[in-house]
Amino acid sequence: MKFQKLITLSLFAALFLNMQCSEDDATAAYEPQCSDVNVIVDNTEYQNAESDFYSFIGVGIDGDCLVVSFSASGCSGDTWELKLVDSEAIMESFPPQRSLRFVLVNNEACLAVFTQQREFDIRNLRVEGTDEVILNIDNFEGPITYSY
Repeated sequence: MKFQKLITLSLFAALFLNMQCSEDDATAAYEPQCSDVNVIVDNTEYQNAESDFYSFIGVGIDGDCLVVSFSASGCSGDTWELKLVDSEAIMESFPPQRSLRFVLVNNEACLAVFTQQREFDIRNLRVEGTDEVILNIDNFEGPITYSY
């Protein structure tokens, strides 16, 4: 009877040790799955940015990615360039706030309307000493909270 209890206890101990995390799992670098480039953090570009007309359909956060859906007129939308520019200013509130602007370069001269979705890696918008920041996007209704 004691031998059977010893075997059972050994089996449970082996299973418990097998479920522990390996060091490789804990040290693996996280890479967001955003398909587009980082946010441009440049006050001069923010102040001087001129955008072609577009309409927001939606803006949201998915992990460390800012996802924007928008529409604009064009022939196909294949040549559109969309940038996300930050003003560099961090407003000292709780949580802190940042101002952003989308800039669309659209050289297509057609009357059709197309919709696209783009993603931006926003990790460089984090503010040290806090775990969230409010993103105020020009011409978008309401702020977006980025928690990290």
